[in-house]
Amino acid sequence: MQIKTFTGSLLAGLMTLSLMPVHAEENDASTVAKIVEIQHELFNGPHKGLRSVHAKGVVLKGDFYPADTAAQISSAEHFNGNTTPIVVRFSNGTGIPDIADDDPKGLIKGMAVRFSLQDDEHTDLVLSSVPRFPAATPKDFLAFMTAVKDSANSDESPTPLQKYIQENPAAKAFAEYPKPVPPSFAALSYHSINAFQFTNEQGETVYGRYIVEPAEDEKMLGQEVSGEQDKNYLMNEIRERLPRDLVRFHLKLQIANEGDEVNDATVIWPEDRQVVELGTIIIEAVRGDALNYERETMFNPLALPEGIEPTQDPILLARPAAYAVSFQHR
Repeated sequence: MQIKTFTGSLLAGLMTLSLMPVHAEENDASTVAKIVEIQHELFNGPHKGLRSVHAKGVVLKGDFYPADTAAQISSAEHFNGNTTPIVVRFSNGTGIPDIADDDPKGLIKGMAVRFSLQDDEHTDLVLSSVPRFPAATPKDFLAFMTAVKDSANSDESPTPLQKYIQENPAAKAFAEYPKPVPPSFAALSYHSINAFQFTNEQGETVYGRYIVEPAEDEKMLGQEVSGEQDKNYLMNEIRERLPRDLVRFHLKLQIANEGDEVNDATVIWPEDRQVVELGTIIIEAVRGDALNYERETMFNPLALPEGIEPTQDPILLARPAAYAVSFQHR
């Protein structure tokens, strides 16, 4: 495995880290600040007005239409009403603002969705094209990031990163997970790496992870064409098809069985777990004030409405701090 490729893949996954809650311990906040510092070092940042990772993206708008089965899962407003306006941001991995869309370093793609609720409230999804994370805790992730940094210009064999991967099965599984070259942002599946707790009107509770599946075929271009596309081909493709052709995704929830691990972002549940349809995401057009929106908006997976609660996953609870620190540098 090439270190530079893996470095980008790792940091692309950092978009799936969001901001830390205000009750986080001081040492956790320090850990997250160090993670963001390493990002800036690796990507020659901070870049004014841009995110520390997933710096290059496209902002779109549309609507969410809940399925009848959504209300059986949660009493959350957007699962129990009619149509909810949404903003969607697709992005490349890494904090490199002009990275080519098919660069191997940025092949983990991000999808963030903001649902506009009543009374000027909102709730967000922050998703990744890879459904797992390389570390179970912020401190482990910092150790992983440190190995990436120390390997960037290392002549050691094996490098610190190679040693870390061999000694940590979760990091190895993340590194080896397929990261294909997509023909479109609309052709990928996206996942929440963390589980959430969902409660319906009857007080029934389940744990689940979001899956966003495209309505179109997920046929990929293949690794052999990496680097051969126009550097902005994904950004251009999604803009050019809208509003002529709408982009559709199915929002689903994979439900944990009793005994499944819900507090560890490195663990993928078996494919035979129940999957429930939550609704349809329809993207209709490019958002007109996209640049301002990107600069001013933090997507926060812990901005949760009644009917959805966080688990005790340490990575989930630490996500808001990385965005907060990154936001301060924009």
